[in-house]
Amino acid sequence: MTLSNDLAGEIASRWPGITPVEFERRFVQIVEGSAPDRLHAWTTFYRNTLAALCGVPRPGGTNAEMAPVHARAASLALGRSVVELGCCFGFLSLRLAEAHRVTAVDLCVGTVALLRDVAPRMDVTLDVLAADARAVPLRDGCADTVYAVHLLEHLPPSAGRAVLAEALRLARRRVVVAVPFEAEPNRTWGHVRTFDPDTLRALGASTGVRFEVTEYHGGWLVLDR
Repeated sequence: MTLSNDLAGEIASRWPGITPVEFERRFVQIVEGSAPDRLHAWTTFYRNTLAALCGVPRPGGTNAEMAPVHARAASLALGRSVVELGCCFGFLSLRLAEAHRVTAVDLCVGTVALLRDVAPRMDVTLDVLAADARAVPLRDGCADTVYAVHLLEHLPPSAGRAVLAEALRLARRRVVVAVPFEAEPNRTWGHVRTFDPDTLRALGASTGVRFEVTEYHGGWLVLDR
């Protein structure tokens, strides 16, 4: 297997029921064990993942699941400036940085530091920030579009509503939320709740902002000012 984010699905299938903590340990161990130099290993991982997400991913892999999600997300950007909340590795932020001024935000300090180190090696310029998506130290209306892509399923309802309120505070024009539709939360990925179209519509209606709910490889809630 080429080293990429398809590794996530490989670990999940090889060790069914693995806990998120053990999943992360194995993931990091495999990536960093793939080359003598840690940063070289991660840069290879990023390059291969982005090539798959933006090209033709291997059928059935994790990249194949996420490629259409990222393509749809990129198509929904308005304006020049973007904030991504809960960016994780930052694959979407790196893609968006080709055409937008991007700030990638995540709670995990280590992941943010990794993205900061890898981005210059990929000739990508973006800002990174370690922060809680419920309280981001950025000014009101700092970005045209704010994303929360595959973030809310990791949070209980009250925290999800707080993230959405913060996204609306940061956004001048649009907020884009994407979630998977699952029968049960995928515990390996750290999911704690499920969504359906009615759940997303109720969430959008609670904001008092004009919104639209659609389905495309999961659910989408787009709020426009």
